[in-house]
Amino acid sequence: MKKVIIIFLCIIFSKVQVLACAACKEQQPAFLKGITHGPGPDGNFDYIIVVIAIIITLLTLYYSIKWLIKPGENNINHIKQSILKDDISLK
Repeated sequence: MKKVIIIFLCIIFSKVQVLACAACKEQQPAFLKGITHGPGPDGNFDYIIVVIAIIITLLTLYYSIKWLIKPGENNINHIKQSILKDDISLK
């Protein structure tokens, strides 16, 4: 546990530059200045692609967490029942 805390603190307090450099800040649109590297989006279609990717990512995260917490499989022969034997005996 101490290793995890030490690594976490090192990452938090390290001086690694993760934001855009000065040259990239010049090429970015107003609301992206200082956030990303590179020239920025070329047109409106690029924003549409990013929004769709964000929506897919958030939906995937939601359903992953939902099915991880409550899978909904009640079949007694399901593989999870052999893993969670103690849980079945308590019911």
